[in-house]
Amino acid sequence: MPRYGQRTTEESSAAGSEALRGAVVGGAKWGLLCGGLGIAGYFLSPIYRSLTVQFKVYIQMSGMTLGAWLEADRRLRAYEFAARRERKRMNDEAVWRRWEGMVEEEERKEVGRKQEKG
Repeated sequence: MPRYGQRTTEESSAAGSEALRGAVVGGAKWGLLCGGLGIAGYFLSPIYRSLTVQFKVYIQMSGMTLGAWLEADRRLRAYEFAARRERKRMNDEAVWRRWEGMVEEEERKEVGRKQEKG
């Protein structure tokens, strides 16, 4: 039984999958953005044109890495929020069921007492 706040293996795998999807999407989005800026820089800036190919690739990859990191983090935080909300809903549901059971038990006892008297 995991302690409070610990994840099960399934939850960890699902969180990792969500972060991976976010990283791929973020890398693609920011890669396109940096590629567009690179094309604009090539046509508009003589300084950018004079850079080496390796440095241009480094700039492009830095943007993709930043985008992947930001999107993966955003998706992971959203996943954790949803998981926490679901866990809280399940706990509240269990408390409610326990409360309903207690109320029903009291009603049965009350009916039994009335039948004994009557």
